[in-house]
This record gives sequence, C-alpha cells and structure tokens, in this order.
Amino acid sequence: MYQKHPGAGPLTVTVFVFPGVRLLDVTGPIEVFASANDWGGEYRVQVASEDGADVVTAAGTRLAADLSVDDVHETCDVLVIPGGPEWETLVKDDALLDAVRGLSGRARCTASVCTGAFLLAAAGLLDGRRAATHWRQTRELGLRYPSVRVEPDAIFVRDGKMMTSAGVTAGIDLSLALVEEHYGAEVARAVAKDMVVFMQRPGGQSQFSARCRVPNPRQETLRELLDSVAENPGANHSVTAMARRAGVSVRHITRLFYEEVGTSPGRYVEQVRLEAAQAMLETGDDPMVVVARHTGFGSPESLRRAFVRHLGVTPAAFRASFRTTGLGAGDRTSAADPS
Repeated sequence: MYQKHPGAGPLTVTVFVFPGVRLLDVTGPIEVFASANDWGGEYRVQVASEDGADVVTAAGTRLAADLSVDDVHETCDVLVIPGGPEWETLVKDDALLDAVRGLSGRARCTASVCTGAFLLAAAGLLDGRRAATHWRQTRELGLRYPSVRVEPDAIFVRDGKMMTSAGVTAGIDLSLALVEEHYGAEVARAVAKDMVVFMQRPGGQSQFSARCRVPNPRQETLRELLDSVAENPGANHSVTAMARRAGVSVRHITRLFYEEVGTSPGRYVEQVRLEAAQAMLETGDDPMVVVARHTGFGSPESLRRAFVRHLGVTPAAFRASFRTTGLGAGDRTSAADPS
C-alpha cells in the first residue's frame, strides 16, 4: 500500500446515469476509483439515476442505480456526468438538466466525460469556463454555447470546480488525475499500471480527428484550389502559387480562405498535408523521408516539427501507436509501460 496524502480520508463519488448513457463513460471512471482502493485510496462510489430506477445504456446493457437524485443528500467529493450518443435530445430534457444542477450544487468537483459536457453547458454550469469534449463535437459545443471556451485538443480540462474530458476513454485520464490529486502520484501510477493505461497519454485528441473534409465553398475558384490541395498535397501550394493558378491576387486568395475556410491558406495546406502523412504512417512502411516528400513537408525534420506542433507526438510515435494493437504479433511485442 502507498501512503495517502496527509488529511485525505474516505471520498464519495456519485455517478449520474440516465437512459442511453454511454457504458464506458460510466464504467471507466468507476474502475479507476475502485482500483485506487486497492492501492491506498478510499473511495465510496454510488450510482444515481433520476428516480432510482435501473437504466439501459446505449450499448443495451442494464445498469443498476443505488439511489435516486432526491436521495443524494450529502455533499459528494466528485460528481461524474457521463455522455451519450443522443446528447442532442438530452440537452432538451429540463428535468434531466435540473437533476444535473442539483447534484453539481452538492458536489465539490463536477466532472463530465465525453458529451456529458453538453449537459453541463446546457445547465449553465460551464458559462465563462474552459471545457473539453469529444473531438467530433468540439465545434458544435462552441457554436451552441458561445460562453464556453472550448479547448479542442485537450484530453481533459479543469476550470474551478468543473472538469471536462474528451471522448469516452478520456474519462479514465480525468479520473486518474483526480486520484493523483486526492491520494498522490504513486497511487495514481499504481492504478494506471494495474489497468494497463498511460498515466498521461502522449499527445492531444487531434490525433484522433477525421481526415480533412474538403468544404464546399461558394466560390468555384476556391473550390478548385481546395480540390487540388487534397488530390496532391505534395505539390507547390504556396499562396503565391495558388493565386497564380487561380488568376487572382494573393490578397484575394487569402481573403477567400479566411471567409470560407476559416483559416489562412498556409494553415489549411499544412493540415491537409498532416492528415495525408497520418494516412501514410497508419497504412504503410515507407521511410520518413518518403512520407515527408510525398506529403509536401520536404524533409523528415519538417514532418517531425509539424507532428509535434499539431499532435504532440512524433511521426514515429504516431506510427507505432495507431497502426496496430500488437495482437498476434509474431515477436510477442509487449505493450508500452503505461507509467
């Protein structure tokens, strides 16, 4: 057993569940806190639903609730608000949002997992705060709730008593951070090793984003340029070259990009090249010099800098992490030490 932080005693974790909740959003954090109890932590975990009844998750699994929201009388140390695929419906459920507000008001820390951030935002609990959510929904969270400062690449974010995490398994990262805060790094490290996960995973969640989806701009000139970048990312796509191909000024091309793509020509081209390089690294064995040349970065060093700047990992680490789980490898490759 490891020494607890001075003054740390039994802590109560309340997990709020509802019909259609994502199963791993619930069980991931619970497993972290339960495992911590084997290594020096003292957590009491309880599951609450609106009326105390069991709920059926999005996976079709039935979850039992320990108590109803009205029966949660004591202040809890951590409130976990999971997400669900039908979050667009959930944010319109006034009774559900009232339950979230009431529980959060009795919690020292409120933590959401994945699209649970939408429930907190709809309840007004993230106004003026920084927040994270699943990478697919970061833009939507910012559009729906402009008072929330969305951090699209964060695995989890803490702002005051509110914590929000990225998609699904990021709830494990968030929970490990809380274990470290409550009982120290040694306990959190022991839990990470026990669960065979990173105590702090490399990179942000940009590395999980979809390939560039080419927008459909109103201007045909810009549409043709975007198509040419996507079709051949290794070609010369400097703003001067693109302006020359389009027969317009550099200033005009730059303005079109900002108006219809929302970013500069250079940044857009680099993003397309980055995603092309990701695809090559995921599916092929080409040397880095070939990947860099084919995707327009020119050199392995330029490729490496772009990966570290945007994804927080090197190209080699990306290839190793995302090409295979290692299952069935002839050399019995071991998983990386998660510590």
